[in-house]
Amino acid sequence: MSKITLAATLFMMALSTQVAAAGDPAKGEKLYNRCSSCHAIIKDGEVLVKGGITGPNLYGVVGRVAGSEYDYLNGSERLPVGMFTDDMIRAGQEGLVWSEENIATYSQDPIGFIKEYLDDETARPNMSVKLKKGADDIAAYLATFSN
Repeated sequence: MSKITLAATLFMMALSTQVAAAGDPAKGEKLYNRCSSCHAIIKDGEVLVKGGITGPNLYGVVGRVAGSEYDYLNGSERLPVGMFTDDMIRAGQEGLVWSEENIATYSQDPIGFIKEYLDDETARPNMSVKLKKGADDIAAYLATFSN
């Protein structure tokens, strides 16, 4: 699928998501433990939600360009994020900005999402965990931590 087709699909999904019930942040908070093994939510050095450090900080992820979280807190030390694949950085350079809708879609099939977005069968993100249910709720929860 081309980027234009994917963009149109994501736009239509966004419209249908607005018509249908959006994700529930309270449910997402309960489900977030699926994400916390790799991701923390940290604002200005304050850990809001504890989690792993192998993935980027998810504070402010909604509205952020993909592959652009260049550092995160590891204890009291800020480290560069070297965990992004070149493909995730390329997706950001090609216009991928995280929204609740595409976070939910990505979370359901990260590899398929990036392959489709980049129109590249060899593209890979680092995340390979698929959320079978609750992705909309987790995305809504993450949106509560946006600027």
